[in-house]
Amino acid sequence: MDELLSEKEQIEQIRSWWSEYGGYIIGGLGLGIAILAGFNFYEKSKLEAQLAGSSMYESLTGYVVDGNLDEAERVADELATDYPGTSYAAQAKLALARLFMEKNRDQDAADALRELLDSDADAAVKNVGRTRLARVLLYQGNAQAVVDLLEGQESEAFAALWNELLGDAYRELGRIDDAESAYQRVMLDPMAQATVDQRLVQWKMLDLPEPEDAAQAAGETPAAEAPADEPAADEVVEESGEEGTE
Repeated sequence: MDELLSEKEQIEQIRSWWSEYGGYIIGGLGLGIAILAGFNFYEKSKLEAQLAGSSMYESLTGYVVDGNLDEAERVADELATDYPGTSYAAQAKLALARLFMEKNRDQDAADALRELLDSDADAAVKNVGRTRLARVLLYQGNAQAVVDLLEGQESEAFAALWNELLGDAYRELGRIDDAESAYQRVMLDPMAQATVDQRLVQWKMLDLPEPEDAAQAAGETPAAEAPADEPAADEVVEESGEEGTE
């Protein structure tokens, strides 16, 4: 009888405990299932986005190879709008900028690369875009913009490329000492051999003008002017001729 009563008491305790905590258990299980289902849905959506983005990017590269700028722009815009979080949207900007340069639309190429730098793309892709933008700016003759773009940027993988571009920009600006320092950093960079032509950089460094010559070429030394109160040579000749006829 005592054993039967003990079992009844245990059952009552279980019922009491379940009535108090059962709702929490059921709610927790439901929440866990919902989280798992949501995670699976997110992963599936992410995979589908990657696959769709990959397909669109493949078509974009085909248009770039064919030189079809209109279709390339259309696909690049769709990637930027519909799949902004994928790597293909960022890669599309690089491909589009290349095609713009082939079509002699350098400003459009620069704009596309700046959009890439302003996006949330991967840092490595942005560094590629930064390098290509610097080259476009040098092509445009905008050396100061190259300096503004690259000075202070740090990346072991891109350091040699950026220092060479900085050296080229400094030379255009007449900052010969800075150009020489930038080229020297390239020559001393242990990773430079994999990314730049060090022999070309050495040639650039040896071909640098003397700072005084660079200053004169940049127009920093004004040409001598004749005093304002002295007549020009043709005026002197004209006056002497008039005196001879009187």
